[in-house]
Order: sequence, then structure tokens, then C-alpha cells
Amino acid sequence: MRSVLKPLLIFMTIEKTSNMKYWLLAAAAIVLDQITKFAVLDRFEFAERLNVIPGFFDLTLLFNTGAAFSFLADAGGWQKFFFLGLAVVICTYLARAIVKNDFGIWGKYGAAMIIGGAFGNVIDRLLHGHVVDFLLVYWQNWYYPAFNMADSFICVGAVLLVIDSFKHKKNKA
Repeated sequence: MRSVLKPLLIFMTIEKTSNMKYWLLAAAAIVLDQITKFAVLDRFEFAERLNVIPGFFDLTLLFNTGAAFSFLADAGGWQKFFFLGLAVVICTYLARAIVKNDFGIWGKYGAAMIIGGAFGNVIDRLLHGHVVDFLLVYWQNWYYPAFNMADSFICVGAVLLVIDSFKHKKNKA
């Protein structure tokens, strides 16, 4: 167990004033997201499902031209460029906030996760014209919209930013 935790501990103890650990986290999120998407694209046909946990969790291959919950998925194509631009603007803001020390440590980790997740989905939009989703959680007749690792990083990052907003109060004086 110690050998598994050692890289994580090294990662967490990189010099406190350095932002390198946040950029490494963002890069790791992008790499993990793209590796998992490549694996699913290589092994699944569109809409094929593999039951992993009966009655709760499947792997599937679905495409989303919209945003979360397929928002604007049927908008006619302009949404691709809108979401690309939005991702760049948000990531630029978050990267600037990390560099300017606008967040506490939880906020910086959250921002890095959002940046990595957003760029993972940007890569999909540029390469495929849509986002590759493959994780499907459901219960009986209720289905949560399919998502991917990038979406997971974005959601966890958003939670960390909210937590940080309660914990970290920057002096504005």
C-alpha cells in the first residue's frame, strides 16, 4: 500500500509555492480522459452496452454534440464553436486565478481538475465533432445521462471550488 501512496505523497509535497502540481493534475486529467475514450472507441460500437454492475452501471459508447445533459445537442452545429470558446475562456480565467493565487489549495486543485476535464472534452470536439461519453449510471427506469472521465473531473473540481469558496477568504484590502 505504501508503494501506491508514495507517488501521490510526492505529488502533494511539491514545493508549496509552485503551481507545477496543478498543471500536472490538469495534464493527468487530460491523459486519463483521452486514454479511456480511446479504449472505448476501440472496443465498442455506437450505443453498445456492457453491463458492469447489474441494474446500476454500464459501459456504453454515446456521442454528445451538446454540453451537460445534452444541452443544445440539437442546435444545428454552432454549439460546437460556442462550447470550444466557452471552455477556452473558463480555462483561461481559472489558470490566471491559480497563478495569481486567487484560490486556496482546494480551489487550485478544483480549478486544475476543471481545466483538465474541459480540455479533454475540447480535444473530443476538435477531433470528432462531439464529446465521447461512455459511463452510464441508472436505477430501474431512471438513467443519469452518460458521461466520461473529463466530466467527472469537471464535477469534482466544481465541488472543490465551492468548498474552497467557504474556506478561503482572500484579503481584498
